[in-house]
Amino acid sequence: MTIRAVVTGGSGFVGSHLCERLVYEGWNVVCFDSLITGDTANLAGLEGHERFHFERCDVADGLSAHGAVDWILHLASPASPVDYLAHPIETLRAGADGTMRALRLAREKSAAFLLASTSEVYGDPAVHPQPESYWGNVNPVGPRSVYDEAKRYAEALTMAFHRTYGIAVKIPRIFNTYGPRLRREDGRAVPTFIWEALRGEPLTIYGDGSQTRSFCHVDDLVEGLWRILNSDLTGPVNLGNPEELTILELAELVRELVGGPSEVRFVERMPDDPTVRRPDITLIRSATGWEPKVPLRDGLIRTIEWARKTWLAG
Repeated sequence: MTIRAVVTGGSGFVGSHLCERLVYEGWNVVCFDSLITGDTANLAGLEGHERFHFERCDVADGLSAHGAVDWILHLASPASPVDYLAHPIETLRAGADGTMRALRLAREKSAAFLLASTSEVYGDPAVHPQPESYWGNVNPVGPRSVYDEAKRYAEALTMAFHRTYGIAVKIPRIFNTYGPRLRREDGRAVPTFIWEALRGEPLTIYGDGSQTRSFCHVDDLVEGLWRILNSDLTGPVNLGNPEELTILELAELVRELVGGPSEVRFVERMPDDPTVRRPDITLIRSATGWEPKVPLRDGLIRTIEWARKTWLAG
């Protein structure tokens, strides 16, 4: 029997890669996206496919699907600081109204539900690395709270539906992800550094660059999502690369791989910017055997090659 899934936010960076994987695995996929930050160009490889359908729709305003649905995969939300600071209300509504509507559809269709949550629920963590048991250190009224608290509420709402109505749920917490289809104006470190380096401009670092991140290639991330879908895990489940480096080290690596004259430019650090970020992936590794396979250097080389062809051509 063919599985049918509704994917919200399916034309975004992660969403489009996930849609491709599901179709490749034989699923029928209905993709909804408001296109606030998504792009239908990301779905070009699925255009005209008999098992894929796209509809432009803001899931915070309404969500419906004809026929049987086996899975609701809720990825809709701006996900970078540039985007959610530009669209604060839309971000909060995606996490609150959008999650409520997606869960109600899951209940109506007796479907299972996956919420794409985020490492940002840990805020600026006082525990390092971050296990799923850590409750986080989030500023509830800071500028980043529109994303952090939206996802924390979405997790709480998902678990409330699970406990109250018995809906099967999965809650992966996604850490920093990179790869092809990132927007060049996305604002996050990897696309920003690549775009600046390709133009020979200084690489912009917020603060002194000592803050750390862990970067997972999107191919590894989608494999992790696929394994979570096919596991007994409920969650939350950390999904990311436990190899940690400083932002300054990342900038220097991108500069080396791109080549050219770029220097490093330090600017004022953004409010509530996390000092450290690294996932403890013991849970998913023990439950599914998943761990990242793409080394950062190799993944960046592939991403830079894609960016040269795509961003410079555009």
